[in-house]
Amino acid sequence: METATEVAASKVAAGSSGGGAPAPAGEYWSEALKSFLDHIPISSVPGALQPTASPAVEIKLGGTVLDAIDAMYGGSAAGAVIIDDVQSSFGKYVDRDIGFVEFSSIVLWALEELRKVEHEPKDSSPDFLSSLKQHPQIAETKIAWLAKLFLWEPFFPVRAHDTLFHAMLLFSKHHRLNVVPVVESMNSSVIGFVTQNAVMELLLQSSGLEWLDKIAGKQLSEFRFASVRKPVLVYSDQTLADGLHILSKEKMEIAVIDRKTSCLIGSIQCSDLYLLLDDSSLFSKRMKISMEEFINVNNKTNSKCSTAENSSACKGQNILALRNTGQRGTSLPVSNRRSDTLKQAVEKLTSSRSSCSFIVDEQGHVEGVVTTRDIISVFSPPCMDSRIDGSTFFSAALEQAGCHVENGQIIQNSKSIKP
Repeated sequence: METATEVAASKVAAGSSGGGAPAPAGEYWSEALKSFLDHIPISSVPGALQPTASPAVEIKLGGTVLDAIDAMYGGSAAGAVIIDDVQSSFGKYVDRDIGFVEFSSIVLWALEELRKVEHEPKDSSPDFLSSLKQHPQIAETKIAWLAKLFLWEPFFPVRAHDTLFHAMLLFSKHHRLNVVPVVESMNSSVIGFVTQNAVMELLLQSSGLEWLDKIAGKQLSEFRFASVRKPVLVYSDQTLADGLHILSKEKMEIAVIDRKTSCLIGSIQCSDLYLLLDDSSLFSKRMKISMEEFINVNNKTNSKCSTAENSSACKGQNILALRNTGQRGTSLPVSNRRSDTLKQAVEKLTSSRSSCSFIVDEQGHVEGVVTTRDIISVFSPPCMDSRIDGSTFFSAALEQAGCHVENGQIIQNSKSIKP
């Protein structure tokens, strides 16, 4: 039986065999790639359709920050769908699932809020959740209100019959979008998710197609992002609290370098935050523990996961699992040389399920960074139109947050919801 990529390739080949004058080389590659991507259904993306009826943790619009963190951590979920009672706020014609929030976004926000009040004597709890409970102004903040702070992730759903072309359009044009929900055609309930790594995994399975390999075979140095995008760095002797503060601002993986040699020794990323709840000492001693000490703890955790479970076990794992068994088990984060090909970067990122690869020189000094979104954008034809409407999902969420869209901009209403 042919795979989705094989079927798409054959359709593209059949379409290109017709008569007429040949298109210019650049236009041909772009159109061939666009046509190929537009023949692969979302349902073919690895992990897009989950076998369970409820593929994600659900959080009510009126729930609190503490509720959300507790639910996602307890359900081992890296993200949760925000739901609304369709009979109350917007009537029966509005979709029940109206938003999405990541575990890391809420945890980082809560950490920053705790940072502002940590001088208070009562903030002496040994674990993260207990500390939140001691500060009701943080713990009881409503999920609806957090949308005003843009802590909700962009919510642009697709359906199983939509194509990979559509998903890549969304990822490449919306820079805060990390997860695309897959919804049912009938009631728009979320039945799965598409992640950036899953898209790259499908692209990797398409190796051998001439128009795709022509792009994948180029060296990283040939792409603009290799020289323009600057990595975020933190020294290994800085505290974990320092690293978390920087992470809350950047929302992307941070390179940890040795202060004397300036060489890469590790990293800290949003997917590591569950460790603060797994190991209460990391949270309680975050002002004293160095980034190097945190990396050593993280490496031990990753090594145990790699030994206990083979990466193939991830096939039956929820794509939004909080603890990713497919993550790297080595002491260093994903890295590439400028002379490596784009395909080599894709292979490393998909096998590790990391969000970025640091570009290093022969001495291990960090020179740049390539993200999964950078790579997806490279394979996205320039003719893609970014004028996407979030439909009732997005408008409903904004209305609850006291905002609206006007001429493509998000505007805060004069009267907005308070926590």
